[in-house]
Amino acid sequence: MQSELRTKLMEALSKADGAFISGQEIAEYIGCSRTAVWKHIEDLRSEGYRVEAVRKKGYRIISAPEKVSESEIQLGLETRTIGKMIHYQETVESTQKIAHQLANEGVQEGTLVVAEEQISGKGRLMRSWHSPKYSGIWMSLILRPKIPVHEAPQLTLLAAVAVAQAIEDTTALKPQIKWPNDILVNRKKVVGILTEMQAESDRIHSVIIGIGMNINQQLEDFPEELQEKASSLLIESGETISRSTVIQRALYRLEKLYDLYLKEGFKPIKDLWESYAISLGQVIRASTVNDTIVGKALGITDAGVLLLEDDKGKVHSVYSADIEIQ
Repeated sequence: MQSELRTKLMEALSKADGAFISGQEIAEYIGCSRTAVWKHIEDLRSEGYRVEAVRKKGYRIISAPEKVSESEIQLGLETRTIGKMIHYQETVESTQKIAHQLANEGVQEGTLVVAEEQISGKGRLMRSWHSPKYSGIWMSLILRPKIPVHEAPQLTLLAAVAVAQAIEDTTALKPQIKWPNDILVNRKKVVGILTEMQAESDRIHSVIIGIGMNINQQLEDFPEELQEKASSLLIESGETISRSTVIQRALYRLEKLYDLYLKEGFKPIKDLWESYAISLGQVIRASTVNDTIVGKALGITDAGVLLLEDDKGKVHSVYSADIEIQ
């Protein structure tokens, strides 16, 4: 209940767009007493928000802390359902682990788990993910799509497009996607996406999309072995980026694409994904568990499978692999 009241309070202050809104208006909007409104405002102040209060005018937010807390994300969030419920913790082992627990407990679709720091973050193929405090975005989103189990991997590609769009919305950078879901800027990785599923043989219970974004790290913040391969939006743009703004745009773009996907299927998502793909038409090396294939990337199938044509003209379907552009 408290979380719902906080969500509606942030909606009311956000809609005021910097103007004053009276305590009575807020109370009516969120469904509580004016005394309760005052207590919620004091809670915001304790979290680092500067809230101006003027008699007969009401309240307005002057500034917000540079955090990715529930309040900061919801202040200005333009989605209908995604991100309306947020589970925030300062430090976690993994946002994916918490999201799995919450999904099992039956939380609503669109619930977001976000943290300032992960100490056991993970990427694809069980690799660790470097997740330092206050510099990046470490979050997991719970979806409950009514789609066949075999189509769930398409949501990984959808998420990659949404995040690429969010980077374009918030910076002057031109992101590209390396199959299936690494996002690169100037050929260095800035985003990794991990999609996991809770399902039975014939039914999806939940799809959990984990997103790790390097936002404001300096080069020295990365381990030495990653400095040639990884980067951040700050390094590539030369500007400090608001992490909460990037999250808001990513959630907005995700919701738009998710609605489109549920209505029209994967085709429009596929077209968008291919427009960002760095590997199409390139000769790449795909290292799978059992084999290594070198060939020209032709595109992806409607299931999101990568098609490679080798030097003998044979087309290979690649479902999971490490990709290296030759």
